[in-house]
Amino acid sequence: MKHLAKRITQTSPKSFGMYQKAASSGRDDLIHMELGRPSADTPQHVKDATIQAIRDGKVHYSDLPGQRHLREALADKLRRKNGMDVGADRIIVTNGLTHGSYAAIMAFLDDGDEAILLEPYYPQHIGKVELAGATPVLAPLDAANNFGIDPAAIEAKISDRTKMIVLINPCNPTGRVYERDELQALADLAIKHDLIVLSDEVYEDILFDNAEHISIASLPGMEERTVSLFAFTKSYAMDGWRIGYMVAPEAAIGALLKITANDVTHVNTFIQEGALAAVQGDPAILAALIAEDAEKRQIVVSSLNQMPGITCKWPEGTIYAFPNISGTGLAAQDFADQLLEKTGVVVEAGSFYGATGEGHIRVCFGSISHDTAEQAMSRIKSFVSALQGVEA
Repeated sequence: MKHLAKRITQTSPKSFGMYQKAASSGRDDLIHMELGRPSADTPQHVKDATIQAIRDGKVHYSDLPGQRHLREALADKLRRKNGMDVGADRIIVTNGLTHGSYAAIMAFLDDGDEAILLEPYYPQHIGKVELAGATPVLAPLDAANNFGIDPAAIEAKISDRTKMIVLINPCNPTGRVYERDELQALADLAIKHDLIVLSDEVYEDILFDNAEHISIASLPGMEERTVSLFAFTKSYAMDGWRIGYMVAPEAAIGALLKITANDVTHVNTFIQEGALAAVQGDPAILAALIAEDAEKRQIVVSSLNQMPGITCKWPEGTIYAFPNISGTGLAAQDFADQLLEKTGVVVEAGSFYGATGEGHIRVCFGSISHDTAEQAMSRIKSFVSALQGVEA
């Protein structure tokens, strides 16, 4: 259609990967391990607070950046957990982390700018960069180095048009939780080349084996050049609620509000009361949700490592395993397609996250129950055993 804007016609089509193939398969025995959707229900105290807010008439317009009392509670959390000494005026409540990243990309990137994405990357970020008229530039990370941050590989991609580096920590899809020295190396590059860092930290709470999450904005010199993104999506099983928040340099808040106020006005008023209940709730509730993920991680990763042709590092965070399936003889997409066709288990091909993801698949253990995880592993084991000509 000739009337469509160039920002639409020149943007890569958004793909939902294996989810689309599974939806069109017509099968009723599918086990969905391709979507990053929590299997747990939203905690009851969050629901109760939201329902009470509706009963109390909190159903009208509220503050554009988010209700003040919620932002103050978030500022307190950021000081305690993230080492970020910020006030409520540095926080904007968003319609999920996706909305926050869109607003930041639109506020900072112009036509002709470049944004560096660490590969394997999160595909949604590419579309947003393109919608802003900018160009995504991929910096490949090495699987042999456990997809660690490689400052030399990243710096090689920096040009006079580079304006932003996009970071995901803990990382989707690899499950890495970056160590302080890795983050410091990235921070040094951002300072040296005067770049903005967009830091997606949606999995900040979901950590295993004593891994430590560090917000890059807490490092020296990074507060004034980092937009940090958080959400209630994964930690509190609130994916359908669509609520998150971003923390930005004081000088950028006005620009970011130009985006958020024009596209959504503000986040749903009464849902913000649910978010407040989540952040101020009993820490034991959050701990129990993460413990469930840890149990399912144990089932999935230990099972994968017993299968012929597959090796799987233990994810340090997130709800994903990223096993290497190259020993099966199949490319990542072929593996995912055949697994769907022959077993009904849906996983995502590692190549969906860029060329460096080839030879891997992404398996979401957070999206299913314990029993379903065991059933899925049994199906995958039978599939790969048949490929190798051995008994399951």
